[in-house]
Amino acid sequence: MQTNFTPEQLQDPAVANSEQILRKCVHCGFCTATCPTFTLLGDELDSPRGRIYLIKEMLENDRPADARTVKHIDRCLSCLACMTTCPSGVNYMHLVDHARTHIEKTYKRPFHDRVLRSVLANILPYPARFRWALRAARVSKPFAGLFRKLGGPFGRLGAMLDLAPSGSLLPSRLGPGQHYPELESKKGRVVLLKGCAQPVMKPSINEATVRLLTRLGYEVASAPDEGCCGALVHHMGREDDALDSARRNVDAWIKQHEREPLEAIVITASGCGTTIKDYGFMLRNDPQYKEKAAMISSLAVDITEFLSKVELGLPRKSVRATVAYHSACSMQHGQKITSQPKQLLTQAGFKVKDVPEGHLCCGSAGTYNIMQPQIAEKLKERKLANISRTRPDLIATGNIGCITQLSTGADVPVVHTVELLDWVYGGPMPNGCDSTLA
Repeated sequence: MQTNFTPEQLQDPAVANSEQILRKCVHCGFCTATCPTFTLLGDELDSPRGRIYLIKEMLENDRPADARTVKHIDRCLSCLACMTTCPSGVNYMHLVDHARTHIEKTYKRPFHDRVLRSVLANILPYPARFRWALRAARVSKPFAGLFRKLGGPFGRLGAMLDLAPSGSLLPSRLGPGQHYPELESKKGRVVLLKGCAQPVMKPSINEATVRLLTRLGYEVASAPDEGCCGALVHHMGREDDALDSARRNVDAWIKQHEREPLEAIVITASGCGTTIKDYGFMLRNDPQYKEKAAMISSLAVDITEFLSKVELGLPRKSVRATVAYHSACSMQHGQKITSQPKQLLTQAGFKVKDVPEGHLCCGSAGTYNIMQPQIAEKLKERKLANISRTRPDLIATGNIGCITQLSTGADVPVVHTVELLDWVYGGPMPNGCDSTLA
């Protein structure tokens, strides 16, 4: 793609990077075939190619974002299926991230939109606040349907209430200390990202991870100073907040690494993993952090990546269940992890089924199912219909957002992959799976 940025514009490192990305696009349109929003809406501007044109026009003319551009960029899930399909290596992720930063700086959203975004940015990344918010949501949950019918800002409120769990929130059994049970003899030492939404919504995921890794001979450390990975605010265009989160985590993990070398930073939420693996790029222009951030990104691994390189031993359970494996977009497109989770589940004894149209997003995409509830609902229904065609006993996936999204409509349990592996190799049965796995 030909670009016409001025030399002055290209002095900005972000603009210069976006210009290089734009130049790689050859207008082939392969990306439209795998884009969920184009598949549903059929609008060229709701395809990666259409959005690239909008971004190019906005950045090249150095103008504030307008309502038309914001509408179509907001509809992007950042599922990154386009990057898997693109034959030219267009880094759409970095381009759309820059566009969102530009939008945040130059466009004044409607009042209700600003309020909702502020609420999400100031609650979800903080576990204590998020827990209180979910308790309040349980009280209001019966009104979710009414809010959805009202539409507009109320429709988004209804979507939030639908996603809130109906039952009581389970406390995490993991202590607040800097490491979990020490081992007299260990194969290595890793640090576990605790996360922000996941330990509130489903603490059993991290608990299963610690149990499994400890049984395998790995010391699992935690970094008390770490916080949210920054993905949520990053995708909102709140660049300064995202970079602050990245710096805080880099400092926290470097401290652990200096105390005793880490073999890996283990991540159990693939949405977080995609962002943490990008810290090196995000902080590339920060002379105090760029080298440290690159090292942290190199240590970051999804739990299934880590386990695929470890000898798990023989399964301790006899398994007859059929599992539909839903590959989160941040897993298959963001991190290019496709075979390891399925191989681990097969090795554990499960009959693993691929989901038709597995490249399409389920509609979760961070806060997308709150910000764009109508599109998210259609994507969820499509995903669940495809999953049901595999006739599974349960659904396995590696991202808390997908688990939450699919659980609102699935008629079988939706479980994190590591919970199933922990059970097979000696841990307790995952919650809600008694009738399926017994």
